[in-house]
Amino acid sequence: MLQVPHGGPELPQRRNLVTEIPGPASRALFERRLGVVARGVSTTLPVFITAAGGGVLLDADGNSLIDFGAGIAVVSVGNAAPDVVSRVSAQVAQFTHTCFMVTPYEGYVEVCEQLARLTPGEYEKRSALFNSGAEAVENAVKIARHYTGRQAVVAFDHAYHGRTNLTMALTAKNMPYKQGFGPFAGEIYRVPMAYPLRWPDGPDACRAEALSVVKSLIHTQVGESNVAAVIIEPIQGEGGFIVPPDGFLRGLADFCADHGIVFIADEIQSGFCRTGDWFASSHEGVVPDLVTTAKGIAGGLPLAAVTGRAEIMDAVHPGGLGGTYGGNPVACAAALGAIETMESLDLSARARRIGDIMLPRLRKLAETYPVIADVRGRGAMVAVELTRPGTLEPDPASTAAVAGACHRAGLVVLTCGTFGNVLRFLPPLVIGEELLEEGLDILEDAFASL
Repeated sequence: MLQVPHGGPELPQRRNLVTEIPGPASRALFERRLGVVARGVSTTLPVFITAAGGGVLLDADGNSLIDFGAGIAVVSVGNAAPDVVSRVSAQVAQFTHTCFMVTPYEGYVEVCEQLARLTPGEYEKRSALFNSGAEAVENAVKIARHYTGRQAVVAFDHAYHGRTNLTMALTAKNMPYKQGFGPFAGEIYRVPMAYPLRWPDGPDACRAEALSVVKSLIHTQVGESNVAAVIIEPIQGEGGFIVPPDGFLRGLADFCADHGIVFIADEIQSGFCRTGDWFASSHEGVVPDLVTTAKGIAGGLPLAAVTGRAEIMDAVHPGGLGGTYGGNPVACAAALGAIETMESLDLSARARRIGDIMLPRLRKLAETYPVIADVRGRGAMVAVELTRPGTLEPDPASTAAVAGACHRAGLVVLTCGTFGNVLRFLPPLVIGEELLEEGLDILEDAFASL
C-alpha cells in the first residue's frame, strides 16, 4: 500500500467516532454561526474542523472523519502538505503582500513558469493569476473577446463556471446559483452537453450526434464569425461529473480552430492530477487555447490562473488584467509547494490508482442497487447518478438519504448534478488505501440502508 505524508504526522489516519455527527461542540459552534454568518452561505455537513491531513478530518468533538470531498477538489495534496506548509511559512516570514502590479516578486513568475510547463500544448504561453475560479473564467472571456473582437460566448447545458455576474450567466443551473440574482451578462448562448446517460436516443447516439448538434446550433443561432469563445469543462463538475464521449472534445476544439474561435477548457475542478493526468484535456490529447485553473493549484490557498497561447494572452493592453490580490505571494508559495508535492509523489498515478479501486466497487454497487443508473468519471473524479429504478427520473431524495447516512457514519461525501441526484467522490490524492476502502464500505452500508 502506498504510504503518503500528510500535514500532521500526529493525526492518526483512521476513522474514529466518539459522538454523534454532528456532536455537541459542533452544534454549539453552528448556533454561533447562525447569529453572524449570512444565511446564503450554506453548509453540507455542520461539523467544525480543528485539524486535517491525509484522508481524515478531525472535528471539534474529537471525531475523525474520512474525507471524500477534499474541500471540493482543492486539497488534492492534503490539507497541510509539508512542502506547502514550509513554503508558506517561509513566505509569510518574508512578506505577505506588495501587489504584483505595483512591485512584483519572483513567486508569481515561478508559478507562471510552472503553468507554462504543465498545461497542455508546446506553444509559447502566458499566464495571469487571480483569486478564484470564477475570476479566472471571467478573465478568460475578457481575453477571448479582446483578442477576437467578437462578443458571443457559447457554454453548455449542466455547466458550472462560477458565481460572479458573468459566470452565473455561463452557469446552467438556476437553483441555488442564479435564482433571484439577474439580470445576467448578455451574449451568452447555451448548447446541449454530450451527456451519454441523458442523450435522447442513448449513449451510442450521443457519441454519433452530439458534436453535429452543437455545431449546427452555433451555426444557425449564433454564427461562427460572431463567437469569441466556446467554454467547456472537459469533465463537468457541479453539473454531475459528466464525461463526454471520446472524440467530442477533440472535435469541438477542431471546430473552434477552423472558425477562429477561442477554445477555453475550464479545468478548475478537473485539473492538477485529479483525473489521472495533469489536466483532463490531455486524456484525448486536446490542446485548448486558454485553460482556467484554481482549486487544486495551491493546496488550499486561494489562487487561480488563466494560461494560454501567448498571442491571445498578450492581445490585452497593459493594465487590462489584474487585481489587488491576484497572485498573492503566500498563495504563489503554496502553489509551488503543491506542484512539488504532485510531482514528487506522482499524484497523477495515485489518482489513477484511486479510480482503479473505486470504479469497480461502484459498478458492483450499481449491479446490486438499481437506483444507481450510471457510474462514471476518471481517476479520482468519479460519481454515481441515482434515478427511479428502470427510468431516467432523477432521485434526489435517495441521493440525499445516502449522503446523510454516510455523514452520520463519519464519511464526508458531496452531492451535485443539475437535478441534485449525483453522489460525487473527490478524495484527497494522498488518502491511504485502507481509508479509501473503509469509505467505500460505509457507502455500501448507506445504500443498503435505503
